[in-house]
Amino acid sequence: MRDRAFIAMQYLLPQHTLSRLVGCAARSTWRSWKNFLIRSFLRRFPVRMDEAIEPDPFAYPSFNAFFTRALRPGVRPIAPPPAVVSPVDGTISQIGPIEEDRLIQAKGHSFTLAALLAGDSELAPTFAGGEFATIYLAPYNYHRIHMPLDGGLISTTYVPGRLFSVNTVTARAVPELFARNERVSCVFATQVGLVAVILVGALFVGSLSTVWAGDLARPRRHKPTRLDAPRSPLFLPRGAELGRFNMGSTVIVLFEPGKVKWNPAAQAGGAVQLGQGIGTLLATR
Repeated sequence: MRDRAFIAMQYLLPQHTLSRLVGCAARSTWRSWKNFLIRSFLRRFPVRMDEAIEPDPFAYPSFNAFFTRALRPGVRPIAPPPAVVSPVDGTISQIGPIEEDRLIQAKGHSFTLAALLAGDSELAPTFAGGEFATIYLAPYNYHRIHMPLDGGLISTTYVPGRLFSVNTVTARAVPELFARNERVSCVFATQVGLVAVILVGALFVGSLSTVWAGDLARPRRHKPTRLDAPRSPLFLPRGAELGRFNMGSTVIVLFEPGKVKWNPAAQAGGAVQLGQGIGTLLATR
């Protein structure tokens, strides 16, 4: 009953308005307010401040700065080639083959590549029959996203949408959740062909951002928009920062067919850390 009420409430809530308000509150630099938010968060969630460059949580200028804090160098070793590394700290929601053009969301739910890649739907045949991994970031996780392997940026597409929660309860109940929510699709040319890293927004996520374009959540956009590429070609090595969630969400990684084999230990429900090997590259160019 509680889960049903939670889902029903999300359909009724003004999702974007609430998320913008949360984003503004999280960016406030009013000392008393931001310290109150940080203190409340630390009481509720197990946060490893010893892993952060700045271990004092109250030294951050805003709650959002605390939430998207950087890690100390070396805290997350990056597995060497031919490993495919986890781009984030989080929990694997689903991992495995793309069945023709469909990805599993949860038991009884799936969605198409074309819907997920709105604005880049011509890429859907490229990834059909390939492999995917969906990783959920809980509030207490490190919230920056990194490269799963070396890659050169080809395109960035912002897709407007809803802002449902992306936790397990919602994934089991809301059809085509990840193809309905706001998202940013980043496509890279790699040694194994094209790889897509998709940042999926969620309820209370103030914005999505990349290191080359800054904040990308633009409420005024009403259709998928291909964003301008950086003036200089952008190459990001394995483990380099790609972007961040200003509050928590989900990342989906897509590979072409025959390019990667997932590690047997990488299973749905399992926790992963940035840099951890979750698969092995099978073919290179």
